[in-house]
Amino acid sequence: MSRIAAFFAGTSLVALIFGVWYATTPRGGTDIFADCRSSQIAGGSDTIGGAFTLINSKGETVTDADVITKPSLVYFGYTFCPDVCPLDNIRNAEVVDILEERGEDATPVFITVDPKRDTPEVMGAYAASLHERMIGLTGSAEQIKAASAAYRTYYKAQDTGDDFYLVDHSTFTYLVLPEQGFVEYFRRDLSADQVADRVSCFVAKL
Repeated sequence: MSRIAAFFAGTSLVALIFGVWYATTPRGGTDIFADCRSSQIAGGSDTIGGAFTLINSKGETVTDADVITKPSLVYFGYTFCPDVCPLDNIRNAEVVDILEERGEDATPVFITVDPKRDTPEVMGAYAASLHERMIGLTGSAEQIKAASAAYRTYYKAQDTGDDFYLVDHSTFTYLVLPEQGFVEYFRRDLSADQVADRVSCFVAKL
């Protein structure tokens, strides 16, 4: 009986040691942002975001590498939008200010889904009116379509036959980090403080 007891005691000790080793050893593929995520993304976060080529307010062609140099809040909308876009962009601008008060630097990015009316000059003036660091981006119809597809957003212009048409579009704000790319999205019902808290969680993991 003593040998049996010793055997089980020995195997229990080995199991305990292995359990401690497994729990404390970093493993490839571990999501360092797991504690910060609140959304569920079909296919995983690596299915959203990626490279894009657009035009900034100066008429210069820029890529995602040129734009996403800091933690960025990326939003797709358009300047003629009567209600949703201004409110969402103002919220995102407030988030950036809250983060700045905490010593954290972030950039609000506004990408139009209405390139026909949103020229580089229009986007620049609109972005500057909301926040001095907001980056307004436009592009050709093909460039906008490609950027939208990368972020899996939806938009469709209403065919009214005049210049006062509206554009249906999705309203998520995307948190994109320079090295990691897209990591989270935020719904428009979240307050600036709530979004800032979630962004801070991600930034603290870097």
